[in-house]
Amino acid sequence: MEYNIAEICRGFAIAGDFVTAERYGTGHINDTFKLSTTAQTYILQRINTSIFREPENLMENFMRVSNHIAGKIQAEKAVNPDCRRRYLQVIMSHKNEPFFIDENGNFWRCYIFVDEARTFDILEKSSQAYAAAKAFGAFQNDLADMPGRLHETIANFHNTPWRFANLKAAVAADKCGRLKEVSPELDYIMAQEKEYSLLIDELAAGNIFERTTHNDTKLNNVLIDDLTGEGICVIDLDTVMPGLPHYDFGDMVRTGTSPAAEDETDLSKVGMRFEMFEALLRGYLSTAGNFLNAREKELLPFSGKLITLEIGIRFLTDYLEGDVYFKIHREKHNLDRCRTQVKLAQSIESQFDAMRKLNDSI
Repeated sequence: MEYNIAEICRGFAIAGDFVTAERYGTGHINDTFKLSTTAQTYILQRINTSIFREPENLMENFMRVSNHIAGKIQAEKAVNPDCRRRYLQVIMSHKNEPFFIDENGNFWRCYIFVDEARTFDILEKSSQAYAAAKAFGAFQNDLADMPGRLHETIANFHNTPWRFANLKAAVAADKCGRLKEVSPELDYIMAQEKEYSLLIDELAAGNIFERTTHNDTKLNNVLIDDLTGEGICVIDLDTVMPGLPHYDFGDMVRTGTSPAAEDETDLSKVGMRFEMFEALLRGYLSTAGNFLNAREKELLPFSGKLITLEIGIRFLTDYLEGDVYFKIHREKHNLDRCRTQVKLAQSIESQFDAMRKLNDSI
């Protein structure tokens, strides 16, 4: 769908006159544009309200999180004038709201583009993994003392047993007649059923604790500084809400350890690089280690396999239901995504003893 971006920009208190806008990023859910004016560069996003059904609550979370982190960073201005690049600066609408609703009911937000930094869909070296994981750990640590509970922008987002139940329902319905194509993937996923409730059971037992977490820690959701190589800013705050630290660390392992793309069709390229896992673990614990208890830390290696399987479950469910959630760009795209997750989970499983020994040693 095409949008009149110039007209939409007039809804926000942006600096300068509209020059150009181009689609930006590789996200599955929202429509994102890099917007240039005569004075400034911005990110403009249409929030997908079929996924995020309460966008006002989403933006309330967004502002609470950004403002809390900004408050901690303000004190650094005297020694680090560049600290403004470490959080997302939201542009208010002319109605003094952190969003704008266009004439067609589309829900938009705008924030200042963080320059001289970039994201990586596939990490090229372990120093990038360390920097990104350190940034995510610092993000969690910064929010550990934020008062009040955030809204749940998507209920049951990382409730693995619930995701698995949805898959079983999709299998039973097989409404698109695709079940016959997915036997190897489905067999492996079904065989892991006993693991899906482990984190929720530990939470219920009081052994681990709910925190404020990002919940979508793909490594391309951290901006890496072009000059220093440091992770400077966590982005894509739509799913920041109550959760478990393991969901965040597990998704770092899922997206940061394999040299292959999430939808790679050559499965021989898919696997967990142990050196990348080590860099992620050391980077994450360098900042998140400030608040994790012993049991929370112990479960970090397991979380990589769990979240990889959870995302595989979601891709497979969407494929069986007719590709209604994730954007696809080719036939069987969601099935290809599922297959990479299964292959990666198997690779993680095969290296679990070494992962656990490393974790115990840090």
